[in-house]
Amino acid sequence: MKISGENGQASGDLFQPVRLGPYKLANRIVMAPLTRSRAGDDGVPRPIMREYYAQRASAGLIIAEGTNISQQGRGYALTPGLYTNTQVEGWRSVTEAVHARGGCIFPQLWHVGRVSHPSLQPDGALPVAPSAIRPEATSYTAEGFQPCVTPRALATDEIALVIEQYRRAARNALAAGFDGVEIHAANGYLIEQFLRDSTNRRTDAYGGSRENRARFLIEVTEAVAEICGGQKVGIRLSPVASVNGSALDSDPASTYSYVVERLNAIGLAYIHVIEGETQGSREVQGGFDLQVLRRAFKGCYMANNGYNRELALDACRRNRADLISFGRLFIANPDLVERLRIGATLNVPDRATFFGGGTAGYTDYPTLTAEERTATKLSVRRASA
Repeated sequence: MKISGENGQASGDLFQPVRLGPYKLANRIVMAPLTRSRAGDDGVPRPIMREYYAQRASAGLIIAEGTNISQQGRGYALTPGLYTNTQVEGWRSVTEAVHARGGCIFPQLWHVGRVSHPSLQPDGALPVAPSAIRPEATSYTAEGFQPCVTPRALATDEIALVIEQYRRAARNALAAGFDGVEIHAANGYLIEQFLRDSTNRRTDAYGGSRENRARFLIEVTEAVAEICGGQKVGIRLSPVASVNGSALDSDPASTYSYVVERLNAIGLAYIHVIEGETQGSREVQGGFDLQVLRRAFKGCYMANNGYNRELALDACRRNRADLISFGRLFIANPDLVERLRIGATLNVPDRATFFGGGTAGYTDYPTLTAEERTATKLSVRRASA
């Protein structure tokens, strides 16, 4: 459900409530999924994750970090999963803490495909992918970052088993108390590996034509929507990002426009679009106007990548997005919503503590004091006088 307006869309205030599917979000600010590698070796969320997410519950929506749908889907050590009962119980503690503070939270369902390492795989097996093409990328293992290897191409009859892993993870997400789910179909991971002709050289029903390459994405999305209901499902896309050694599709405008057209039939709550290069330039090469996807999609359009306060306010004001997701700013600013609201100075994240470790650089970033809030508000008033 969306605010009324042309094509179902209308400009809005970043800090005002907005409808997302069945939910009324407190604001249009979303915490983007952020891999922090603070789970246990068994993929069970640790108690510090409960505090971390509860601290950030003022976001209109939290999209929890990439969460493995199976051990096969793991590409980074100490990342959480949703494929065992103990993982579900660990996540339930997190969702309860977020809900207790009035927040809304989805997990991001994740299968990395070829962006992995045998040390993370069941019995040291090769990672899987649509085609046996080694990515120029690294995987975070117990020994640190290691180069990815050449993966094994999935057999056609194995693909249904992977889709079933997504279905099971969606069911477990609801059991853990999540309000919905996001499907990770971006950043060079498994779903995008199927979608792009640069990484998919299959000759069966899942390769070749654009329609065949999009088949896996659509079947995964349909399976997840059957479990959760389409209005509690979003999907993340990165049409023009070449992260994790994933070369662009030869015709991203046509490929991703086709995907959005097919997603409309499923009735999703939102698409989450990385605008430009992941964690890099927002400039889009080749003349592909991502607003084409925004106008074509019938649900909410969530924009991501390099947004600051000014860009976010402008995007909402000009009706270029319904929701804005912030990643790295949320790492260092648990009270990011309030800081953006009053124009306060932002804490700077410590990159050395992004992955692994304990509370340092995770739950110890300071929030604004009452004195700092007052001083900021006075400064803003003087500047606008």
